[in-house]
Amino acid sequence: MIKLVIFDLDGTLLYTINDLANSVNYALEKCGFPTHSVDDYKTKIGNGFYKLIERALPEGNRSEDTIMQVKEIFAAYYALHGTDETYPYSGIEELLSKLSANNVKIGVASNKYHQATLEITAHFFQNTHFVKVIGHRDGMDPKPNPAIVNEIIEAAGVQKDEVLYVGDSGVDMQTAQNAGVRSVGVAWGLRTVEELTNHHADYIVHEPMEILDIMKILC
Repeated sequence: MIKLVIFDLDGTLLYTINDLANSVNYALEKCGFPTHSVDDYKTKIGNGFYKLIERALPEGNRSEDTIMQVKEIFAAYYALHGTDETYPYSGIEELLSKLSANNVKIGVASNKYHQATLEITAHFFQNTHFVKVIGHRDGMDPKPNPAIVNEIIEAAGVQKDEVLYVGDSGVDMQTAQNAGVRSVGVAWGLRTVEELTNHHADYIVHEPMEILDIMKILC
């Protein structure tokens, strides 16, 4: 029986790409670098904000100092505009409500930096109780390192065979494998079904409520 469902945030619970793209482009422009289209950013996110900035910069301008300079401007702008065009995917709020009603614990494990993860999750899901919400913190490797997934599992007090990890990318599927839990790839996110399949997703869903069907099979 599944007692805990852990969700990735960007591309899984929330459509965030416009605000991320706008914020990185603002920082790039402020520093005199070329910007990118929203579609371009779909392949740049997923490994944390440091990697996002690194990938957005021209190849010859990816020094540590430059990345940190752009990242600082980006983070300040994103803190003010991170919810401007962001919204929950259709059916997500209903899914979270159903999970809570069935006494299934819910967690969030994101590569977005920790404070932004807390704030954005609280902003959009005020009526949902999360056993733990964790983003990327200094000194810890981002996903696919399973550390934050394991931390949520420990906080929930469940066994790994009682957990589903839900995400939209190959990084998420690798994270689930590294944590030793079942993975669910979502087809509505920022990456492709092919990527999810290539990274050995245990299940792939096209609508949020299909996750409940998987849980019934695993009872």
